[in-house]
Amino acid sequence: MSQRVIITSCLGAALEDAVARCEHDRLFVLTDEVTVEKCLPVIGDCAALKGAYVITIGATDEHKDVSSLCHVWRELSLHGATRHSCLVNLGGGMVTDLGGFAASTFKRGINYINIPTTLLAMVDASVGGKTGINFNGLKNELGVFNDSTFVLLSTVFLRTLDTRNILSGYAEMLKHGLISSEDIWRELLSFDLVACCRECGGGGAAGDGGGAVAGGSLAVLQSMVAESVRVKQGIVEADPTEKGLRKALNLGHTVGHAFESLALRKNRPILHGYAVAYGLVCELYLSCLKTGFPTDKMRQTVDFIRGNYERTDISCYDYPALYELMTHDKKNTAGTINFTLLSDIGGICLNRTATRDEIYEALDFYREG
Repeated sequence: MSQRVIITSCLGAALEDAVARCEHDRLFVLTDEVTVEKCLPVIGDCAALKGAYVITIGATDEHKDVSSLCHVWRELSLHGATRHSCLVNLGGGMVTDLGGFAASTFKRGINYINIPTTLLAMVDASVGGKTGINFNGLKNELGVFNDSTFVLLSTVFLRTLDTRNILSGYAEMLKHGLISSEDIWRELLSFDLVACCRECGGGGAAGDGGGAVAGGSLAVLQSMVAESVRVKQGIVEADPTEKGLRKALNLGHTVGHAFESLALRKNRPILHGYAVAYGLVCELYLSCLKTGFPTDKMRQTVDFIRGNYERTDISCYDYPALYELMTHDKKNTAGTINFTLLSDIGGICLNRTATRDEIYEALDFYREG
């Protein structure tokens, strides 16, 4: 059964239908310490979850590790899961990534359903069948490709998010705009993030807003989420196991994952979407340098990012560590760092390389530009 993505305004009914269509003898729900309190009550009265066993792991990316994975496997085993059971992953990208990996490997694979509760998970982590955990200080070092049976998207959960988590997901939406069409890209740059964050309850502390024109309502964001998911779905369906086109989704991630891994090493973790935003600044600079991306469009995008995302603290002394982390990127071949760059909005250039000096120059641009 291939993955079915359902955008719904009636989450309870959608969940009941999804569970009914997944043959199962036992049902389990995976949450983290935040979503068990904030999000589980939203679906707690759903008849389909009656008798389901709830497994809870620690929140935040530090817990996306072998220890948490073993805990999920252990709980499934101790509470009677079989190869015919089903796991519902209720949470952000950490939960859907780790839960998907646990489900894909337990008893050689059981059905699982993703219910993403963060904007980042809605537009990125929960869709596309990538599962995994961090290992040995590296992002997503262990994992498999395996689709969930269903992904249920409901923006009701956005009201549980703070401003930083709205912004984290929005960075992935911005990436989708950059790799797809100028219309989507322009809509994303003109959206009033401050007003949207305020409506979601985040207080509107999203920076200057980057020059807002369009309305900032949750309803507008929901339609933009649907568009963003369509962009990703189209690419994933064309290249499910990342042999070619799917590498487009890694724009901003070669540098971004290095930022994220370095922050974990320093015990100062940053949200994934923030790392992607920082990576976009560097990789758009490389796109101008290497593949002719228009400077004005680079500046507009970078100004938006700088207006909404505070910078992470790095110095030139961090460059060797960041470079070393980039050498572990899964797109690399024979030790060569491969980037996804752009020649224009939607002009995807795969497997592009850059010298160490050019990468350091891009990091200079991030810090000083």
